[in-house]
Amino acid sequence: MRNRRDRLIAFLMVLPTLMLLGIFVYFFIGKAVYTSTTDWGENPDQPALAENVVLTNVGLRNYENLMTDIIQANFRNSLTNTFFFTVFFVAGCTILGLFLALLLDQKVVAEGFFRTVFLFPMALSFVVTGTIWRWLLQPSGGINILPTLIGLEPIQFNWSNNQETWLQFRWEEVPLYLTTVGITILTIIAVRNVLKHNWRSLRFAAGAAVVVLLVFVAGLWNYIWPPLDSAVAEQAIAPKGFNGALLGIIIAAIWQMSGYVMAIFTAGIRGIPEDLRESARVDGGTELDVYRHIVLPQLSPFVTSAMIILGHISLKIFDLVFAMTGPDNARTVVPGMLVYTKGFRQNSFASASAIAVIMLFLIAVIIAPYLWSQLRTSKSG
Repeated sequence: MRNRRDRLIAFLMVLPTLMLLGIFVYFFIGKAVYTSTTDWGENPDQPALAENVVLTNVGLRNYENLMTDIIQANFRNSLTNTFFFTVFFVAGCTILGLFLALLLDQKVVAEGFFRTVFLFPMALSFVVTGTIWRWLLQPSGGINILPTLIGLEPIQFNWSNNQETWLQFRWEEVPLYLTTVGITILTIIAVRNVLKHNWRSLRFAAGAAVVVLLVFVAGLWNYIWPPLDSAVAEQAIAPKGFNGALLGIIIAAIWQMSGYVMAIFTAGIRGIPEDLRESARVDGGTELDVYRHIVLPQLSPFVTSAMIILGHISLKIFDLVFAMTGPDNARTVVPGMLVYTKGFRQNSFASASAIAVIMLFLIAVIIAPYLWSQLRTSKSG
């Protein structure tokens, strides 16, 4: 049993770390939240860089403007880009990383060499990766002229400035999509709990699904997701959807991070006892059965961890986009880019802080459930 003296010593040992975290992390997060509720840089009568600028609290007006004002349409476009980038980036890295890990698990010759080759792109910064792929994706060179080496016509695709938009949707339809996705996820969770006879979690999932449905039916989304000031004008300016200019950025990001995912999966595969595989083979299972029933189920925690890390990276993406397409390309804008342009170019510190807080919230939505589940697992273990 630990006595009071041991607890005091332990507290004093971690106190410097707690103080540094409190000052350089949580204090500045609080400062950003406070700034996002002021008119700093938004009021023309109060220049942002004036010596004695007076800040006025405006509540949530900056957030409301970001979600509804036609002038802030670029922010909503950045959220759309972030969504599609996250989906394809996470899926691409996970699938390619798993494929590479399974290849290395075949005891190939010079495995260490290939593992180093696959992992090497991760050693580069996103700025270097962006510069390399910007050269490779030049419209009149790089990848586009590869077919000419075998006598074919060059590829006619403008990677960084492509004007095509796929999977278009209206901004007002987002609550419907969120409700559908939420109910679908909760239904899957409920079905899994039924199969496991976990009735307590089943009641929780069913109750959450009913709440989500009632929020949509009762029209409460109008308070959570405020309608646009001018929906017609917004759709005319920039249709929401998957911008073709994001393809090159997604390819470059997958190229860099798939090796990292491969390393995670390789570690997971090597941690599976060989006795389990041998037992499956002795029982008549094929190699496909071994991977399907032994290897892949054992990799489930590693898949979750990899997806959480990749999702965290995708929501904060900035340097890769900056290096490949610059800060002024509306087709590839992301929230991190707007924090830079609004905060350091336009001196709109309040709007920049509001965007940063929204980014923090999105990251917390991904990270918090994962940390909660991990803490529950560690306590139960």
